[in-house]
Amino acid sequence: MAKAIGARCNMRCAYCYYLGKEALLGSSPGRMSEELLELYIGQRIEAADRGGRGSSVHFEWHGGEPTLLGLGYFKSIARLERKFRPDGAGVTNGLQTNGLVLNGAWAEFLAAERWSVGLSLDGPEEIHDQYRRSAEGGPTHERVLRSYERLREHGAFVNLLCVVTRESAPRPDETYGFFRGIGAKRLQFLPLVTPARRVPGARASLPHPLAATPEVIGDFLCRVFDLWIVSDVGRLVVQNFDEALRPIYGLPHALCLQRESCGNVAVLERDGSLYACDHFVEPEYCIGNIRERGLASLATDPALFAFGEEKRRSLPAACRECECLASCNGGCPKDRIAEAPGGDGLIDYLCPAYKRFFAHAQAKLEALATHMKSGKALKEFVSGSV
Repeated sequence: MAKAIGARCNMRCAYCYYLGKEALLGSSPGRMSEELLELYIGQRIEAADRGGRGSSVHFEWHGGEPTLLGLGYFKSIARLERKFRPDGAGVTNGLQTNGLVLNGAWAEFLAAERWSVGLSLDGPEEIHDQYRRSAEGGPTHERVLRSYERLREHGAFVNLLCVVTRESAPRPDETYGFFRGIGAKRLQFLPLVTPARRVPGARASLPHPLAATPEVIGDFLCRVFDLWIVSDVGRLVVQNFDEALRPIYGLPHALCLQRESCGNVAVLERDGSLYACDHFVEPEYCIGNIRERGLASLATDPALFAFGEEKRRSLPAACRECECLASCNGGCPKDRIAEAPGGDGLIDYLCPAYKRFFAHAQAKLEALATHMKSGKALKEFVSGSV
């Protein structure tokens, strides 16, 4: 993941965890220079190419708000990728954006270059505008929705990301119904926990004041699952349910927060510094700088490996002995803020929500996995038969 714009953003979301990171980089330039950008892209593709002819590499562009770099900057990215890409190798890109500046030219570029677009949209206008305001304090829902329509009109690949807060968690029907109504094809729910700096193994702490309780989050996931399973299997991919299905189907988890270990989603900041994780951009988690050491060397640094393994190593007994372990693997380390039963560590704040959801969805997910293994089309799955 690269943050060529750092933490700069044209929105002031009430639950943002990254705006404060601007102070970390001090007087460094406000954007990744063209020279550093070229160095990064070249090193990244070179490292991937060591896997042999036909290997592929994926770039993720985040912020802050990366579109503040301008469309010309992203055209330079595409040009540099073509410059360094070996014959037979694949290069793909993802852009995470709030959507405020996505006009027709942006949509055309993203569709033509086959970039995947993660678009933040928290649901209906009343819910979204409660906490996702512009830098000037104004509402943003209408502008984001226009950007979504532009992306769809141009045929871009769009994944909608919805942060679930105390405002939306008690309203699953309204929230999910909104996304169905706008024709969403890919959707991910991100329950808010805390944007505060987290240190693995630190003492228990409170969640963000805008976070819903685990019990309400559990109810939200169960209700949305019930709505999805009866009508939207094969039409709308909900990443939360896809991840829950993976261990049942026999696949490894795709998302880092549900894998046994983490550390493979390192963050490159605008000054060339590599950090262990997007949620741990702090001096003690800085692995090094690509100006001084190659990216391939940084990616195999023992400190990065140790950070990732700490997720598994620090699991308390309650997690290691839990029947849901394969489904969540203790969750994201940043969310481990609750005292574990037995007092031998910390567990994910969302643990009760996950347990409730996994128990609720297990039988139908098993039936869905059986249906998929039979070779039948997803749209033929009828959950009412379970």
